[in-house]
Amino acid sequence: MRKAPSAIRRFIASSRGVAAVEFAAIMPILVFMFLGTFDGGRAIAIYMKVRSATYALAAITNTYGNGKSNTTPIQSSDMTSIIGAASKVLAPYDSGPATITISEVKVNSATSATIRWSCTGTTPTCPAPNRALNSAVTLPSNIGTTTCGGNYPCYLILAEVSYTFTPMFGYFTSGTIPFSDYIYVTPRSSSCVQYVPITGNTVGSC
Repeated sequence: MRKAPSAIRRFIASSRGVAAVEFAAIMPILVFMFLGTFDGGRAIAIYMKVRSATYALAAITNTYGNGKSNTTPIQSSDMTSIIGAASKVLAPYDSGPATITISEVKVNSATSATIRWSCTGTTPTCPAPNRALNSAVTLPSNIGTTTCGGNYPCYLILAEVSYTFTPMFGYFTSGTIPFSDYIYVTPRSSSCVQYVPITGNTVGSC
């Protein structure tokens, strides 16, 4: 019984458990930082995938032509394959939250441009609801003048990809984050690219 006060004093004076107590105190903060960094890293990776998918879609589409001089116009099956390529680029991330739209823009003058044809969705809807045929398009500054060189009409392929990112843990940010990217390119093989199934886009016409 006489040894009890001495044992208590040694217990109170001991510092061997301080590190464990301190670690337990900061552990929740470390976990939140780790999960936030994980979500942040995924967000950056998906955004870069969105940009890559946009470029890939435009690069594939502009290899088609108007059906003349051994160029191939786009058919329905071609459009399905073109838009389907986006899911390959976005992998290993889910392509479900992605909205993909490919259009051809007819530049009528330095200040006027309209949609000639447009398709959207993994099972393509043509024309795309958000890009109605003959609807006006606001071009980036000077792109029409630079591309057409004063000779109108001329044509541009417009590829657009948007993606709704949902954090897995929610410690990086609350709610969802919308990513989007677009790119204009000129047809590579002919003056325009024909999407035949849309009325008025007959082979050879531009």
